[in-house]
Amino acid sequence: MRRIALVTLVVDDYDEAIRFYTDALGFRLTEDAPRPDGSRWVVVEPGTPGAATGLLLARAKGDAQAARVGDQTGGRVGFFLHTDDFARDHARMTAARVTFLEEPRHEPYGTVAVFQDLYGNRWDLLQPAG
Repeated sequence: MRRIALVTLVVDDYDEAIRFYTDALGFRLTEDAPRPDGSRWVVVEPGTPGAATGLLLARAKGDAQAARVGDQTGGRVGFFLHTDDFARDHARMTAARVTFLEEPRHEPYGTVAVFQDLYGNRWDLLQPAG
């Protein structure tokens, strides 16, 4: 079996990113370990234990990486957070002051709304149809 285990997300600050992903989005912090170079290995996963893919939160190193924080996909939706209860998660995230860029909409593929993470990266909150 093969799967994508981690996707790197370049961030400004480890602790503020951890707070956003755990508090506002309900992710779980699964790893936070210091590395010899002074960086940290920080992994968050959606709240479901055993989630197939996690985010490696990597603090930007140098100007080139810092310039990409918040715009890692050129303004496109780059991340897709699936849910089994759109209304529940949308309400919780709204209460946590997550910025939604649109009202929820119903599409043939499911219920969806675009939101931004704390740096401006665009995400879909999506409850797939069926």
